[in-house]
Amino acid sequence: MLSLITRQIPKSASRGTNARLTAPLVAGSPLLRRWNSSATTEHDVVVIGGGPGGYVAAIKAAQLGLKTACIEKRGTLGGTCLNVGCIPSKSLLNNTHLLHQAQHDFKKRGIDVSDVKLNLGQMMKMKEEAVGGLTKGIEFLFKKNGVDYIKGHGRFVSANELEVDLLDGGKKSLKAKNVIIATGSEPTHLPGLEVDEKQIITSTGALSLEKVPEKMIVIGGGVIGLELGSVWSRMGAEVTVVEYLGSIGAGMDAQLAKAFHRTLQKQGLKFKLSTKVVGSDRADGKVQLHVEAAKGGKAETLEADVVLVAVGRRPNTDGLNAEQAGVELNQRGQVKIGDRFVASTSHPHIRCIGDVTYGPMLAHKAEEEGIAAVEDIAGGHGHVNYDVIPSVIYTHPEVAWCGKNEEQLKADGIKYRVGSFPFSANSRAKTNGDSEGLVKIISDAETDRILGAHIMGPNAGEMIAEAVLAMEYGASSEDVARTCHAHPTLSEAFKEAAMATYDSPIHA
Repeated sequence: MLSLITRQIPKSASRGTNARLTAPLVAGSPLLRRWNSSATTEHDVVVIGGGPGGYVAAIKAAQLGLKTACIEKRGTLGGTCLNVGCIPSKSLLNNTHLLHQAQHDFKKRGIDVSDVKLNLGQMMKMKEEAVGGLTKGIEFLFKKNGVDYIKGHGRFVSANELEVDLLDGGKKSLKAKNVIIATGSEPTHLPGLEVDEKQIITSTGALSLEKVPEKMIVIGGGVIGLELGSVWSRMGAEVTVVEYLGSIGAGMDAQLAKAFHRTLQKQGLKFKLSTKVVGSDRADGKVQLHVEAAKGGKAETLEADVVLVAVGRRPNTDGLNAEQAGVELNQRGQVKIGDRFVASTSHPHIRCIGDVTYGPMLAHKAEEEGIAAVEDIAGGHGHVNYDVIPSVIYTHPEVAWCGKNEEQLKADGIKYRVGSFPFSANSRAKTNGDSEGLVKIISDAETDRILGAHIMGPNAGEMIAEAVLAMEYGASSEDVARTCHAHPTLSEAFKEAAMATYDSPIHA
């Protein structure tokens, strides 16, 4: 069957508009045939960057009949997420959780095992096999859909011409009717800490350590720091998280952040909140990290074998020559968004998606923008609802959220209702012996429309999809509460939280 573009918004719509398609585009339709310019080598679309946003945009463009090329300098597709981010970290998170269960949890479940040990080399090998298989899978999809894959570093010569320094040597010039900038981001460094990816490391180095450090300091209590801190803590490292703010999990609902903090402490992680890093030294194979109170105060020196710097990421725009194309950057190096469309820039035929521009630095956000940008190029109007982009921390328990939290609603002066339900009262969670956490739903006080959902507990990252779908279609908490959920499942906790929001739960 011919695929349809099923999401569209007017050009005048703002970010977050939730309008629907008014005139579907069909691959191969007259509206799109004008792009099939086989008589010229000029591409209809050139995507700079082969990460989650870039490769998805390239595949979608090719599916819609556009002559498409994708430039990627890494030599493998998938970007940071697949090569040194989301995917390898999830491999380590999953396998270290199994290790921790075998060492600390199996006995009470009636499973007697002995001599359970870490084989770090094999664990890293499995991680690399997963990454290798998935990158090859994307290359296959490029071939299947007819995307020209160019390995090298691309830069603008003009708004419609690109030059590529090929990885195999030499240069290649491309002409493009439209360009999508999808160059992603890289870890932010801290002054006074020289990263060598051995002792002072970024997330990249944290995925490839050759031995378990006795002591590790993680600078930054956000998603990356907490996930990778958990990984190495489970393998036996003594992990201390240094966070400038007074709480962990930036952007997380305050109630869940406090509960999450307590949970991670019980797992062995140590925290120094409201603390800033002022410098470091190295001596006798150790790193001395100098810290003090965030608002000024007594100085302290912490010692560790490895220091992980996880204080955020910055856009990859160096060497792009954006100014040659008339594309504006802000002071942070982000590509400025135009006022015409969610992925537009200051140039009408150049678009930007993902980490290189505004919004949360999340792979799924980049993918949504990639498809929207291509739909816009093809003559339609893409759609991204920024109000319901989910966030997940893949520790154990997981934490996931979408929409607004209480603090944001209070700041906006919006009246709301809150309902929650603990996993300790959920039959499946209790049976599984994994019942820490809760589901919290926030709805509009007058309309009952769901404004936010926050989950800490088993499978929170999967369960948040129900909240995203409900919010995308404007559901009320009562709508969810009156929807039949299978028993016994963890998802019943979401239903009960919805019941608690508009009325009362049954099992709590």
